Parts: sequence; C-alpha cells; structure tokens
Amino acid sequence: MAFWSVTDGVPAPKRNYRWLLYLGGIPQWICKKVTKPSFSLSEAEHTYLNHKFYYPGRVEWSTIDVTLVDPVSPDASATMYTIFRNSGYTPPTDQFDTMTVSKGKATAALGQVRIQQLGVEFAGPTGSPGGQRTAPVEEWVLYNSWVKEVKFGELDYTSDDLTEITLTIRYDYAKLNQDNESPTPLGEGAGVPAGPGIGDQVDQS
Repeated sequence: MAFWSVTDGVPAPKRNYRWLLYLGGIPQWICKKVTKPSFSLSEAEHTYLNHKFYYPGRVEWSTIDVTLVDPVSPDASATMYTIFRNSGYTPPTDQFDTMTVSKGKATAALGQVRIQQLGVEFAGPTGSPGGQRTAPVEEWVLYNSWVKEVKFGELDYTSDDLTEITLTIRYDYAKLNQDNESPTPLGEGAGVPAGPGIGDQVDQS
C-alpha cells in the first residue's frame, strides 16, 4: 500500500524545507535555517540505602538558533544592529551615558517569534498565483523572546558562499499550536487547531 498518498486520504508528513519564520520584521526569504524549540527538566535525586530515586524539577526551554543570508537590500546586518540598539544599547560617548539593555525593550524590539511548518495545499484567494496556497500544519510561538547573540559572519577570500548571520534567541517558554486554544484550523487533516497570528484560513467546505 502507499503511505501518505492522495488515494489513502492521509496528509503527507512534515518536511524540513517547508517552513516560515516570523522574526522582527525580517523578510522570510532570507531565513535559511532555524532550530525548533526544545526543553529539558532538571531532576532531584534521593538516595536510600542501595537505591536511587529521581524526581522531575523545573522546566528549562533551550535557546533557538537562526541562520540568515545577508543581502544588501534589505540589509540584514543593519536590521539586526537596529534591533540591538532598540533593545537599549548605545555606544558609550561619555560618563553620562547610562543607557542599558532591558528585557522590556529587548522583547519589544524583536517582537513575537513564530515558526510555522507548512504542509496542506488548498485553493487560495481568487487571483492568487497558481490558485493554490499552502496552509501551516504546525506553529510554535515563542514568548518574551530577545536576541542573546549575533554573529555577523566570516569573510574568506577562498569562499564563494553567501554571507550569513547567525542568531541565538532566548525566550521564556513556547507554545505549540497555542495549546489548541483557538478554533482556527491549521489545515485539513492536521487534527489540531492553530493559535492567533495565522493569517491563512483554510477552506473546509
């Protein structure tokens, strides 16, 4: 039998190359790579005689890494530096320059970060290119995100590669599909709803 085919009615599996990143107003087409959220739990150990017992502790969400291509227009380096400045950083000019980075400014400068995986094709609005659109089948929303690290790339006379920027983003926690809080469908056959922020509505008729 054929798996994930049109004939068996089972949606195709998620693919690593079908995704969109919403990040600080950065154009989606310059986003090259992103890691999805992950978490770990600390543990407490209790020893009794010849035995050890373990208890789950606090949840810690890991940072995500983003790789961007740096075009001239729009200038991704300038965009990231602007986000950095809007987070509260100013180059020191004298002893009276007391500006510092704050979490409020840093999270506001970056905005809400969303990672969408695409999968289900459906009829798009009248006049849309090709008459088809792709609906998201998964969405991660990161809360209170801020840029922890920026690397503006490496220059090399022997390399023909495009210049890249790598980011490390810290956040407090993440939600998958907004914990199914919204009735907005992710896509036909996905089986779970998506959260606020997904603009495409899937025609279920």
